[in-house]
Amino acid sequence: MKKSIAIVGAGFSGAVIANQLAHAGYTVEVFETRPHVAGNCHSERDAETGVMLHVYGPHIFHTDNERAWEFVNRFSEFKPYVNRVKAITNDRVYTLPINLLTINQFFGKTFRPAEAQAFLAELGDKTIENPLTFEDQALRFVGRELYEAFFKTYTIKQWGLSPSELPASILKRLPVRFNYDDNYFNHKYQGMPVDGYTTLVEKMFEVPGISVHLSTPFDPASKADYEHVFYAGPIDAWFRHTEGRLPYRTLDFEVFRDQGDYQGNAVVNYCDNAEPYTRITEHKHFSPWEQHEGTIMYKEYSRQCEENDIPYYPIRLARDKAQLERYVNIARDEANVTFVGRLGTYRYLDMDVTIHEALNTADKFLACASDKTKMPAFVVDPLG
Repeated sequence: MKKSIAIVGAGFSGAVIANQLAHAGYTVEVFETRPHVAGNCHSERDAETGVMLHVYGPHIFHTDNERAWEFVNRFSEFKPYVNRVKAITNDRVYTLPINLLTINQFFGKTFRPAEAQAFLAELGDKTIENPLTFEDQALRFVGRELYEAFFKTYTIKQWGLSPSELPASILKRLPVRFNYDDNYFNHKYQGMPVDGYTTLVEKMFEVPGISVHLSTPFDPASKADYEHVFYAGPIDAWFRHTEGRLPYRTLDFEVFRDQGDYQGNAVVNYCDNAEPYTRITEHKHFSPWEQHEGTIMYKEYSRQCEENDIPYYPIRLARDKAQLERYVNIARDEANVTFVGRLGTYRYLDMDVTIHEALNTADKFLACASDKTKMPAFVVDPLG
């Protein structure tokens, strides 16, 4: 007789794996330390305004992954949503990501696409042949003026580090466009679940054989009671921080309310030092198909994650790699435990990637069970 499966964490990783294994006939117990499912994607109606609130900051679903998109649409209707970000710097409002309008606004020009491309190429620092840092990448491809206006101070506020200390890969995720496209993402599918992410995740758990224990930590010492454990918590916490705490950034939110429309847009970034916060998000704009008289906003502040904080973003500096390697090597020796998700693999993951990897993890487990082979500690290499 099969023993049940334990899943630690009721966010997307845990929910997808639980759903797939329950459909395959397994009994699944899910343990979640918070009083709700959906992790940092948790959403709920604001009691005062009725606005659908992204409690831990905004999450916009965007993907080119057909399997992930098809999967989430089984559990919720998605309405189209395009993220159009505005940025304030030096008392002016611009559009992001940097595109033809941004360039023309900033430099007071009327460039056509080819002209703007040639202009930025001239501004770029040609002496930087192989950008290694965030700062190198920005100076090489957009030049000092745009770098200092939109990236330098914002990055310091967000990461608590100089851009010269961060890898170039962070900036490579941010596009520069030579047309007037201000869609922040460049994916085939972009949208929002009509009833919020928490309802979507709750429906994933609505399969016979799944039991969810909220406000309930999981003790690693009890892993022997289960056939297998899928762990979506911080990898260093599983090992009681024996190799030290891996560094994360966390977020604080200052919530305030108003009537009508406060800022005219869902996301406005504050790219200079005039304000200590990184951005203001106005949550009614994340559900533009709804109408609300009141409005609710978050001022978002980023800081180093402390012991009792919610970890948001793994920092993953080169100097932390040796520490991460030690945890990964210990984890590979752990019997019948697989580490999954953003925290379990200590990687920055968008929702669609998290879902796709969780689907692959469930597939791998079922294949291993069929072949009677060992399920690995990681389906995706955290060091890769």
